[in-house]
Amino acid sequence: MHISIVTVGKLKEKYLKQGIEEYIKRLNSYAKIEIFEVPDEKAPEELSEVEMEQVKQKEGERILAKIHQDTYVIALAINGKLKTSEGLAENLDKLATYGKSKVAFVIGGSLGLSNEVLKRADEQLSFSKMTFPHQLMRLILVEQIYRAFRINRGEPYHK
Repeated sequence: MHISIVTVGKLKEKYLKQGIEEYIKRLNSYAKIEIFEVPDEKAPEELSEVEMEQVKQKEGERILAKIHQDTYVIALAINGKLKTSEGLAENLDKLATYGKSKVAFVIGGSLGLSNEVLKRADEQLSFSKMTFPHQLMRLILVEQIYRAFRINRGEPYHK
């Protein structure tokens, strides 16, 4: 399976980079995983609704440029479907079984994802009704992907 994570913005925090690198190293025996960072759109703190949509639109175009046509897309969105770790594992297993070997997880910027990205997504996934910084979400996501592969292989994992 080939998994890509398409995310907005550069990761600056060393401790998050180290955590992500550790999980990617662990994941290498299960799947090929790549992270694509697209630049975030520079914007002032105070934005009108129209300006927010413009920012999301520009970031969305950059995101979509990184996703191939034959890729199954899972957008992380606060209004997406909530799943357990076992549910995510089952989902990835079904995708692999039914020939969807390319999967992209998409993490938007601080304003979220554009409507175009959400329309392109095959499903929307929520990790919580809480809001997490998109940089931290990368670490949470790679950990859950790693956990999903462990679950699917019947290997022990922390419950």
